[in-house]
Amino acid sequence: MAPKRPKGAGAFPKAVESPAPARPDPDALYAALDLGTNSCRMLIAQPKGSGFHVVDSFSKSVQLGAGLERTGRLSRSSMARTIQALRICQQKLKRNKVKRMRLIATEACRRARNSRDFIRQVKRETGLTLEIIQPEEEARLAVISCAPLVSIKTEQLLVVDIGGGSTELVWIDISSVPRRDRPAAIMRLHNGFHTADSPFPAAKVVDWISVPLGVATLRDQFNDVEDDSARFALMSWFFEENLADFAPYKDEQAREGFQIVGTSGTVTTVAASHLGLKRYDRTKVDGLRMTSDQIDKVIRGYLELGPLGRRRDPRIGDDRQALIMSGSAILQALLRCWPTDRLSVADRGLREGLLYAQMSADGVLEDGPF
Repeated sequence: MAPKRPKGAGAFPKAVESPAPARPDPDALYAALDLGTNSCRMLIAQPKGSGFHVVDSFSKSVQLGAGLERTGRLSRSSMARTIQALRICQQKLKRNKVKRMRLIATEACRRARNSRDFIRQVKRETGLTLEIIQPEEEARLAVISCAPLVSIKTEQLLVVDIGGGSTELVWIDISSVPRRDRPAAIMRLHNGFHTADSPFPAAKVVDWISVPLGVATLRDQFNDVEDDSARFALMSWFFEENLADFAPYKDEQAREGFQIVGTSGTVTTVAASHLGLKRYDRTKVDGLRMTSDQIDKVIRGYLELGPLGRRRDPRIGDDRQALIMSGSAILQALLRCWPTDRLSVADRGLREGLLYAQMSADGVLEDGPF
């Protein structure tokens, strides 16, 4: 005998819907866009405690500086790629009704002879107004983005931002700042590197430098060298030569209380390779501390892979295989120069610095630990 069909069998199940998340108040949103030599990145966020919550984001390799080293100009194809990416950013800004924003361009636009024409074209085709910032502000933004990663035991801090077209280094003395206030003292540098009038214990910028060599521009300098290992060695030596006038580099530094924080795609890729991640995970990479031996082991592995092997590595890929070696050459040169065997990895940069600077200036961030 066949079992009786239960009542309601075959009926459509009643949908159980979780309530849609409340849309953030547009008046509470901030946006930061960083157009570099290689990438276009944007964050839209709202303040939360002493930090912020990301509402929307965008990141794309546009290679704006492709060919710049040779011609001194932004090419038509690179400008077209970039404007296409900026249209997506404009749509996100419009959809989220963002009113407070800073949209910056860095080294490629500082160097290109036709950058002003490009900025006007961006305004005409997307409605976005890009601002070309100077190296000091770029360095300052990189520093304040890393404030949450500064140890309270740190007395001398070196922040390194390896970009596509330039590398910014900032040496900061925070030995006179009470330990618990050291990250906050770094954050206050959004007002400028000279904080003599500050009523708070101040972080002192000992020296800073913007080297016009990043992962793309350093790669282009040595494109004619065919041997992979020889090219790597030459790039690392050449970058170190460009640090000769950086003041703290000339004197012996104490190892105790010294911290170096590195922020860039190179640093995070090296960290992901060290961790053996099959899929990139920011929560595992941001704030990781790596020893110089661990970094050297990863870089030696990249050299053993060769160009073809690096292309096939899912953590590197075709787009980054050449750039990872120029970035690694910069990283290895830096670790040779300074008294540390550890590097703090920062998956953060100019976008985060722009957001912190805007929010700090508006007084919407809470005081206290990050």
